Amino acid sequence: MNKQTEAVLNYHKRTKHTLERYAKGPESLDWEDQPDQFRRFSGCAIISLPKPGAELESLFADLDIPETIPAQPLTLTSTALLLELAFGLSAWKQFGPSRWALRCNPSSGNLHPTEAYLISTGNEFVNSGVYHYVSHDHSLEQRCRFPDNAAFDSELLIGLSSIHWREAWKYGERAFRYCQHDIGHALGALRYAAATLGWSIEILADWSDDNTGQLLGLERDDFKKQEHEFPDIICRINTHVHNKQVADRTLLDSAQAGTWFGKANSLGAYHMYNWPIIEEVSAAASKPQTEEPGQQTIRLAIAKSSCTKTATQIIRQRRSAQQFDGKAPPLPQADFFRMLAAVLPTTAAFEHWRWSPKVHLFIFVHRVAGMAPGIYALPRQAEALEALQAATLPEFDWQKISEAIPLYQLHSGECRQIAKTLSCHQPIASDSAFSLGMVAEFGDTVQTAPWLYRRLFWECGLIGQVLYLEAEAAGVRGTGIGCFFDDSVHELLGFKDDKFQSLYHFTVGNPLEDKRIETLPAYGHLDNVA
Repeated sequence: MNKQTEAVLNYHKRTKHTLERYAKGPESLDWEDQPDQFRRFSGCAIISLPKPGAELESLFADLDIPETIPAQPLTLTSTALLLELAFGLSAWKQFGPSRWALRCNPSSGNLHPTEAYLISTGNEFVNSGVYHYVSHDHSLEQRCRFPDNAAFDSELLIGLSSIHWREAWKYGERAFRYCQHDIGHALGALRYAAATLGWSIEILADWSDDNTGQLLGLERDDFKKQEHEFPDIICRINTHVHNKQVADRTLLDSAQAGTWFGKANSLGAYHMYNWPIIEEVSAAASKPQTEEPGQQTIRLAIAKSSCTKTATQIIRQRRSAQQFDGKAPPLPQADFFRMLAAVLPTTAAFEHWRWSPKVHLFIFVHRVAGMAPGIYALPRQAEALEALQAATLPEFDWQKISEAIPLYQLHSGECRQIAKTLSCHQPIASDSAFSLGMVAEFGDTVQTAPWLYRRLFWECGLIGQVLYLEAEAAGVRGTGIGCFFDDSVHELLGFKDDKFQSLYHFTVGNPLEDKRIETLPAYGHLDNVA
């Protein structure tokens, strides 16, 4: 085992919650000094984007077959809509003097460590260069202007980075995990946003973190110490209008030779706590240049969604449920099966995911029509079934209950209290229609390459984003659960080593709305801006 792999495995073990203690976090929170959710760069030219809120005709159900959606022309208006639907504001909430923003891409604790960048080449509507997207203002800040003499084909790319301190301010050492979840959610949000426009995305998976950081300007001395951004991923937006692509080397050379602007704002007055292990695991899990497989091409049909809302409506109404009605009618079985089918790797939602699935679901069914309460499993790849059966308790039945999806019943019996206890005693895991744990093929994956640790969490976040939108489409609501007792989950399922590890939990049910909290328009604050 090399030092990088050892560091990643030690981090994962150290940041497990247990029934006896939680992972190390801040002893107190100074809410007056919560990190600013909105990064800005001073000294940059600002491009105001067309007014947000435009609706598109395509239905949410149409996204199952995205090639049937007419491709929008690549303009400033369509680019602005892509950014809004993927990373923009969806609403404001207000309770008394407190006011906070919600976004289309969810985040652990609504802290939003993910930053989005636009890279444009050869487009008439915006000069070639690198731009930071400010979701609060729905605007672009020009961070880099590529050389004027560079000849480019028309291209659009999106870069994602993470400010780990935004999460660590509240969650301490476990925050690195949550930042990776959020990248997965952001990838899912970007895919859905692109699909509504008749576009698709391609993950530039070969890129090293160093090259990603160079293109986005993250290695520059433009950030306050402890508040710098870590490079995560670059995605190409395929608008299906042309086939030419700008070479990776050309992009990097243009960024190196370009003119850079701006300094990052400070996100907080001071830092009460320091979590050096996050820096350590970030370095250990840094990705080198690699050769990765091509896009997924196999797609299997699933039951059509009964949702009659447009895709833009569903995207903008997505919320994280805060509590559920434990006495609500059961979730219709057809909706339950549709949600599970939607997270299989052969759906359109995963066509940009270039790798074999490594994450599988273990589901606590509480109230689903026609299904006995109990524990179920959904292996997301047939080849994983035998290994999962061998690793779990011998008492589990593994009775296949559906021909449409690979769903297996393991144990019958009421499990609401178990689900609640495992998810850090949170009622959202027991008052819902069902909750689940996302179990990853862990040990062998991380031993193969330590940076694959991050990708496992990205896959979990992507699954979570699909579940979020499918829940909204079914008229219910979901929420991710990052707090759970890791090894207690493993003990319940029978795992005796790190071959499989639970990395993320999720829950879906009928939400209870707090009527005291007022909902305000996402961009109402821009109406008063001259």
